[in-house]
Amino acid sequence: MNEHTRRRALTVAGLTGLTGLTGLATAGSASARERRGVPTFVFAAGANGVSSVPNELVLRGYRCVGVDLPGQLPTDAQFRLSYQAPQDLAAFATEPSPLAEVTVADHIAATVETVRRAAALGPVVLVGASIGGAAISLIANQVPKLIDLLVYDTAFCCGELATPDEYLSTEEGKATHAAVLLEFMAGDPRVIGAFRSNWRIADPARLAKAKEAFMSDSTDSEFHTFLNSMMPDELAGKGAVDSRGDLRTWGRIPRVYVRHLRDNINPLALQDRMIREADARTPRNRFRVFDLDTAHVPTSAKLGDLLDLYDRLARPLLRV
Repeated sequence: MNEHTRRRALTVAGLTGLTGLTGLATAGSASARERRGVPTFVFAAGANGVSSVPNELVLRGYRCVGVDLPGQLPTDAQFRLSYQAPQDLAAFATEPSPLAEVTVADHIAATVETVRRAAALGPVVLVGASIGGAAISLIANQVPKLIDLLVYDTAFCCGELATPDEYLSTEEGKATHAAVLLEFMAGDPRVIGAFRSNWRIADPARLAKAKEAFMSDSTDSEFHTFLNSMMPDELAGKGAVDSRGDLRTWGRIPRVYVRHLRDNINPLALQDRMIREADARTPRNRFRVFDLDTAHVPTSAKLGDLLDLYDRLARPLLRV
């Protein structure tokens, strides 16, 4: 893959375009150790607005919330008539996106507000998967006293390098299959105001490549379900934002990394590099690392193992 193609792939993945989002710590009403009650899992949204809330954790006695983001709310009309079947591809490729006037900072602010509300009720476990890892580092920079545990689920955790884009351009990142996302791209982002993907493409060859990238160990049915969970539009530039955690804030929060051993989007070697770099930055606060034998997006069978892990991680935070 040449450099131009790589940059286009990262762009379609929602991983390029902005620079320099930083945040100083803001004090919370209580430190993490002082809050009591049932832990709340806050799931930061990943690419294309995906923020799943597992019912199983609720049944185990936890609170769970996915973050609703500006430009990706049900009222924001991402699911337009041109996206229905039969599709009007000409209109779909030109209609302005509700994300056109939204920034990465807006999305971080929305997640911070959700964390604040959750922290008023008890301990908070903030989870970020994939590009959501960059988000939770930025959120931790702003409200470290409101977060009891950070969970990076095969997620980007920037250390020596500032952005996810830079990590995907490293030797460890070259194995990524992110370029297949180019084949789902619809329209010119400069016209639309966002990166738009047509997840309803029915071409078997393109779907097979996307399945290999995201869910190589899943059934077709599970993969199609995953595709239908994603909104067509994504912010331009998530992966070019400086997403390094501040040692004074992010660096003091306990954190976990869940490695996905078959990941073709965030390759295992890249996951390991980010873990090493984070641990070198905070040698007294190292990642606890756990492995999940699955692809970038876990199958339903592997999701059970992941939720068991989340349960074990949150149980010590239960303070009544």
